[in-house]
Amino acid sequence: MSDLGALLRKAREEHGLSLEDIQETTKIRKRYLEAIESGDHSILPGSFYLRAFVKNYCEAVGLDPDEVLRLYQHEVPAVVAEQNNVEPVAARAPRRVQSRSSERFGRLGFNLLMWLFLILIVVVVWIYFVNQKGDDSKQIDDTKMTDRASQAPASTPDPNSAGGSTTPPPSTPPPAAETTLTFTTKQGKVDHYDVAPANVPHKLEIKVSGGPSWTEVRKGGSTGEKLYSGTIQDGETKSYDITEPLYVNVGRADLTVISVDGIVVNDGDLARSKKVQLNPVKVEDTAGGNAGDAAGGDEGAQQ
Repeated sequence: MSDLGALLRKAREEHGLSLEDIQETTKIRKRYLEAIESGDHSILPGSFYLRAFVKNYCEAVGLDPDEVLRLYQHEVPAVVAEQNNVEPVAARAPRRVQSRSSERFGRLGFNLLMWLFLILIVVVVWIYFVNQKGDDSKQIDDTKMTDRASQAPASTPDPNSAGGSTTPPPSTPPPAAETTLTFTTKQGKVDHYDVAPANVPHKLEIKVSGGPSWTEVRKGGSTGEKLYSGTIQDGETKSYDITEPLYVNVGRADLTVISVDGIVVNDGDLARSKKVQLNPVKVEDTAGGNAGDAAGGDEGAQQ
């Protein structure tokens, strides 16, 4: 196995990916991926394809492709364009031959094009005037409705009503509870966070900036249903509703910002992978806490 192949295989295994996952992400055949890891480049189509395959492989596992190609240029040489030593021979310009029929058809085509252009101009002008007329009619109707509304008599309070009271103003709705993100535990390499308050919709956003980053999102945990697995390009954002625990695994934490309702999750901001799991607080957990507080208050009152 070559040094380059060992590096790529180690990065793949650190992300918990198989060759089938890399094949699905990069669309490169598995036998080519095995040849790159083993260092057997003889079965690859050529050096150009080798560099392209290595670059896609690096992006899939969160490595910098330019840096990898620079460090292992002895294994992946740059493509050198073949130079032809034969002096170019000036080609003889073909003799232009036109028949009378071709010239006639050329004139007919030109005339037809001119007529079509004139018809297009007439249609555009007609559509413009029709739309202008419709806008004027709508403006007149809006003016009439405004005049009628201004002339309508204002309603007067009924003197026979009790106390002549007026309708009370509508009550102002209570402000929405703010989202809180609490670190609870670390299981293996996964940081667990509680998302509160309960019974409130929350939004997860994964934004990549500065370069591509491989990302995986699963429902329920690291072995749950796969919602997304692939490379998020620079400037792209993925969003998911947090209705149940979501597991997030990013290849480059320094290029990725994970946030919940605008609150940024601390991912270390390092050039390596990061795994977090977001657990929404359940309604029964909140109800249990309130019931415990109420019981404690009753015991204090009895004492």
